[in-house]
Amino acid sequence: MNKKQYYTLREANSVEILSLIDNSLDFLSSIDKEQVQNVRKWTKEKKQSDFSRLLLAEHGFSMLIRVFSDTSAHSILFDTGSSPEGVIVNAERMGVNLSDIEAIVLSHGHPDHSGGLLSVVKAVKKPGLPIIVHEDMFKTRGIVNTDGTIRRHEALPLDDKVKPARYVRTKQPYLLADNTIFVTGEIPSQTSFEKGLSQHRALIDGKWEPEPWLRDDRAIVINLRQKGLIVLSGCGHAGIVNTVLFAKQITGIDEVYAVMGGFHLAGKEPESRISQTVGELKRLNPKLIAPSHCTGWRGIYAIYQAMPQAFMWNSVGNLYRFQ
Repeated sequence: MNKKQYYTLREANSVEILSLIDNSLDFLSSIDKEQVQNVRKWTKEKKQSDFSRLLLAEHGFSMLIRVFSDTSAHSILFDTGSSPEGVIVNAERMGVNLSDIEAIVLSHGHPDHSGGLLSVVKAVKKPGLPIIVHEDMFKTRGIVNTDGTIRRHEALPLDDKVKPARYVRTKQPYLLADNTIFVTGEIPSQTSFEKGLSQHRALIDGKWEPEPWLRDDRAIVINLRQKGLIVLSGCGHAGIVNTVLFAKQITGIDEVYAVMGGFHLAGKEPESRISQTVGELKRLNPKLIAPSHCTGWRGIYAIYQAMPQAFMWNSVGNLYRFQ
C-alpha cells in the first residue's frame, strides 16, 4: 500500500480517555503529567466517587473514549474487559454513565476484551447500538500449551445474544463519531520483527490450525487538533509499530501525539522483540506513551527507560485529557 491518504479523519478539539479495565490499580502514586489524573483526583472534582469499595483490576482491557469537536461530543467504548462485572462495577463506583455510549468497538475476539460485552449492552439499553466487529472474531480459537493441548477461548456471543444491540461486521477501516474516531480495520505487516502470536490456533474443518496473524486485530485512531494522532491499541497482536505506521499511512498524518493500550510484549516469544519494538517506538517520538494490559513488566520497563519523559503507567481509573 502506498502513502496515499485513504480516509479523512476530522480533527478533535479535545479528547478524554478513561481506563475502565486494566491489569493494575494504583491511585496512590503521584502523576506529573498535566494530561493525566488518577481516579482520586478527578472523581474528587466530581464529588461522585465511592471508595468504600475499591475499583476492580483484571487481566482485561476497556477504555471509554469521549471526543469533542466544534459542533458535537461523542462517546464510544473500546473493549469490555474480561469479566461480566468489571466495567459495570467500575463505572458505577466512578460515577460514569454508560448510557452515553454511542457504539462499542471490539479490538479483537479474545475474551479478555469481550467478556463484559453482554453486561455493557444491558447497561447501555440502546436499541440498535452498533458493536463494531470483524468476522474472524466469531472463530473457534485457542492457545497451544507446552504439552500440545489446546486451551480453548470462550466464544464471542452470537447476534441474537447481543440484542437490542447489533453487530456491524467490517474488515475495512471504519469511521465513527461524526468522523472523529477511526477504527483501523485489518493492519498489514510492515516490520520484520513483529510476527504475530505463534501459539495461537483456530479450529478449521475440525482441526486446530496455526493462526499467528489475528486479522481481526484493530486499533482506534483520533486526530487531535494541532498535535497529531492518538493511537489506542487493545492488544496489538498485529504489532504496535505496525499499528502506528498503518494509522499514519491511512490518515496521511505523520505526527504521533500519544500511543496507548496493550502492546503484547509479554511472554517468551514476544519478549524477544522488546528491544526492536522500543527502538521503533522511540523513533516515532510520541509525546505520551502509556503501555498497559498485555505489554508485560519487561516491555513496560524498557519503554520507561527509553522514553521516561513520555512514559505514563496506566491504572484503572486514570483519566487522560488531551486538548
